[in-house]
Amino acid sequence: MTIGIVLLAMIALFVGLRLYAVLGQRTGHEQQPVTRPDAVPGVANPPAAADLPAVAPEQSGMVFDAGASAGIRAIIGADPDFDVARFMDGAQAAYAMILEAYWKGDREELGHLVGPDVRAAFESAIAERETEGHVLDNRLVNIEKATIEAARLEGKTAEIDVRFHAFVAAITRDKDGNLIAGSLSDAIEYNDIWTFRRELKSRDPNWLLVDTDEVG
Repeated sequence: MTIGIVLLAMIALFVGLRLYAVLGQRTGHEQQPVTRPDAVPGVANPPAAADLPAVAPEQSGMVFDAGASAGIRAIIGADPDFDVARFMDGAQAAYAMILEAYWKGDREELGHLVGPDVRAAFESAIAERETEGHVLDNRLVNIEKATIEAARLEGKTAEIDVRFHAFVAAITRDKDGNLIAGSLSDAIEYNDIWTFRRELKSRDPNWLLVDTDEVG
């Protein structure tokens, strides 16, 4: 009898620790500088579909808004390998990498990170910039906050909308390096919603940026 109670207590403790590790919604990464990971955005540490709590998250510093819970549950149900915190690490890294590639005009790098429509829009803007002889010398100062605003699953296609609140030091130079506009000492506030998509049947764990929206 005593052994049975002990075993049940150990199982309950294990489940509780698992829920905290996977869904402890403060990841500690929202305020941190972004580094480049091996995969962008990657997934790991499979949680069960039932592991996602139905309670509404807090409004400050959370990984996802309450309205995204149902979509996240659906994605986990279709892909048990999906992990919210790991996705957010990768999403923040992707944000930095994509911006840097766009600023540098690195079309090849963009091709690995964004979908066809976003790539076409970025390449058009890069081409226009090159025609004018302008060079961007921007710096991502930091990502103040990143939050999942919405998530949805259509068939085996998953999409997640992430709101980024970031600060960028923006500089535009001419082809000779002379300053045209901007300042490295005055950071510009960015508020963007980026949509990442992944075909869950694909063996590729990475998510592509398929839409961007600047918000107030």
